[in-house]
Amino acid sequence: MMMWRRLLQSLYSPVHIARFRFHPIGKAIGYVFFLSLIATLPIAMYFTISVNKMIGATHQLLEQDLPPFEVIDGKLTSNENEPIKLTHPNVTILFDSTGTLTTDDATRYINAVAFLKEELVLVTNGHMQSYPYTFMQVDRFTKEDVYEFAGTLQSLLPIVISLSFLILYFFTCTSKFLYVTVLAFIGLIFRETLNKRGTYRHMWSISAYSITLATIFFTVMEALQIVVPYAVALDWFVSVTILFVSIKELPSIKEAG
Repeated sequence: MMMWRRLLQSLYSPVHIARFRFHPIGKAIGYVFFLSLIATLPIAMYFTISVNKMIGATHQLLEQDLPPFEVIDGKLTSNENEPIKLTHPNVTILFDSTGTLTTDDATRYINAVAFLKEELVLVTNGHMQSYPYTFMQVDRFTKEDVYEFAGTLQSLLPIVISLSFLILYFFTCTSKFLYVTVLAFIGLIFRETLNKRGTYRHMWSISAYSITLATIFFTVMEALQIVVPYAVALDWFVSVTILFVSIKELPSIKEAG
């Protein structure tokens, strides 16, 4: 409950953010983990829905529509002389053994599976991941092998999604901690400029709560599937602004003396 209260107060009150500097540093660290979890949930939700639909649709299209092919020594080969695009309500499949298409062609779609000349590209809810065939460490595999693998993957979906969520959460936490650490150094500059009291630990705690508004805003936008222009710049602007006004609430060195 206290965590949610701190979150709500951090959305609108620089005074409370400044006061949170007196909390043990462990609370600020735990709060960053908490924010990271909130930020991860919409992406994880859409990822789960999209992957489930994609695997089912891909399994069906592999069986019925894709031509025979082989991947030998990391290269896709087939008898097709031009790229193929298969459209399904839940996924678009691109197939190109000629080397014409690139990853940029795959990222034009919200959900796509692209069998390119040297790599397999997955686009899930607009997020692209690329896997070179050599990464699979198999000298040769065919359409039938991929079909069987898609069926196996569908049965293992809960495990795959759980692992994917943990990986996503790990990277979200890492980026948030780096973000807060950089903000804390900016906070030291503000502290000197404004002639305020506070240690680096205080700046780090204040920074941890200063990212709340931007994090919640972009989480809501992600949940609503709304693309925000200049998202990175806006994120930094909002967080730095809140950091600045929060540090202004600290006692000045002259006042303390």
